[in-house]
Amino acid sequence: QIPATPAINEGLGTCLEQFNSEDYLPCSPKNTLGQDERRERLRDRLAQRCSCSQVDCLHLLKKRLPVCSWLPKYKLKKWLLGDIIAGLTVGIVHIPQGMAFALLTSVAPVYGLYTSFFPVVLYMLFGTGHHVSTGTFAVLSLMTGSVVERLVPIPLALNSSSPEAAEFEAQRIGVASAVAFLSGIMMLCMCGLQLGFLSTYLSEPIVKAFTSAAAFHVTVSQLQSMLGLRLPRYAGAFSLFKTLASVMENVPHTNLAELVISLLCLAVLVPVKEVNSRFRERLRTPIPVEIITVIIATGITYAFSLDSKYDIQIVGHIPAGFPEPRLPALETVPEIAGDTVAITLVAYAVSVSLAMIYADKHRYSIDPNQVDTILIISNVFLGLTLAGLFTSLVVLIVLLLIGPLFYFLPKAVLACINVTSLRQMFLLFQDLPDLWRISKIDFMVWLVTWLSVVVLNVDLGLAIGVVFSMMTVICRTQRANCSVLGRAANTEIYRSINNHNKVIPGVKILTYNGPIYYGNRSFFKADMVQLLGLTPERIRSREKALKAIEKREREAISSVVR
Repeated sequence: QIPATPAINEGLGTCLEQFNSEDYLPCSPKNTLGQDERRERLRDRLAQRCSCSQVDCLHLLKKRLPVCSWLPKYKLKKWLLGDIIAGLTVGIVHIPQGMAFALLTSVAPVYGLYTSFFPVVLYMLFGTGHHVSTGTFAVLSLMTGSVVERLVPIPLALNSSSPEAAEFEAQRIGVASAVAFLSGIMMLCMCGLQLGFLSTYLSEPIVKAFTSAAAFHVTVSQLQSMLGLRLPRYAGAFSLFKTLASVMENVPHTNLAELVISLLCLAVLVPVKEVNSRFRERLRTPIPVEIITVIIATGITYAFSLDSKYDIQIVGHIPAGFPEPRLPALETVPEIAGDTVAITLVAYAVSVSLAMIYADKHRYSIDPNQVDTILIISNVFLGLTLAGLFTSLVVLIVLLLIGPLFYFLPKAVLACINVTSLRQMFLLFQDLPDLWRISKIDFMVWLVTWLSVVVLNVDLGLAIGVVFSMMTVICRTQRANCSVLGRAANTEIYRSINNHNKVIPGVKILTYNGPIYYGNRSFFKADMVQLLGLTPERIRSREKALKAIEKREREAISSVVR
């Protein structure tokens, strides 16, 4: 029993007083308030709990709208010139890559320009990464294009200038915008559930293996455009090998003019990009070889009428300005839901992983949950229109004024830009020897992820890589190192025993480099038995010997008593 001290009596009296108050005992004599007064008091309590001070409101605004935090601290004289140069450089790259990646999505190239404008403006307002420019991405474009091709396949013999082709194009835009809109809704659910912690499962080997393997998918998909072939697009498992087999089968039907254009473009793009990479510290800005190639190729095609003479596929009409807002093809939601889940997860994985890589490199932090907010706004907005400040201005000028001038741009040039833009992803193989020396488990994670993405598909391969990586984590905790510690000479530091660290006589200190739980208890027990030498048989024989000694002692004592 606990003694009733004055403190306990005082606390008990307080509890009883609260328990008998009008808030807890409606039938008590004290509770004489009317129903209206009770409601008013409840309303006041709720209002007090739901109130938000000016400081809290300002903190929430800065968290959800980071531009309000960094813009007042912007150093105009120190940063403006660098931002202008970077914005113009990135904007010039956005133009050819936006149009090129639109081909992967199986929509008109102008929609790649729309997606290179609106997300950049939105990321400037809502983004937390300092070195990220959102827009088109090859892997997501390829995945979206597979959905578009499956739901709205266009006959290969259809004339691109016919009214039927315009109708097919409108349907494709509706499907692509529905994918973007539904992806934004899924991001909204992820944001509400605060699933930003999922980024912790995207280790660096997974990200690098995924991007490297996805580069193979994009490259193989562009071979038909580089060769001037009109082939159907394959989706699902083993799609890379199906596409490659189809291209090899139709090599005799290659358009030689487009093949020559592709070879010339590659001969220009690859060396100049290599120069930009090797001398990036000396160059004030990288050489804008993509836009230069686009301008020259467009001019030559127009001057020599290559499209009509040699049946070269060109970009065609690019309307000036912005499209009218329209609702996406929501009737296709049941058919695209499964693919959109994979696209959403890949979009989140790529966005967070790239932002985290640059954040770690330049020593600042990002909010993974804020990435959800940016993608929500971008996808929902682009779903309704399908569509750096200075980057946006460059793209805006192209949309309003220069876009129609790209009418005669060969699609083979855009395909070459797609392939050469993935050059750094192929060079990731150079990291494998170092990864093998550092961690063989991480090497296996890289290899399994890469093979899964290449052999199966982008979304399924990424899922397999994440699952395999989590399995390796379980294996690491199960097989953690267990060792005996000894005290270093003339110190109070304990380390693994060796010639200089001695074990204290009569005492053995063990260290286990991992958590102890049901999954590794048997391994921990086995290591402990091995290090201490306490096998079950030895423990049993020792117990028997102790019992025998105790028995003899009892017998000796009883004989003395007698």
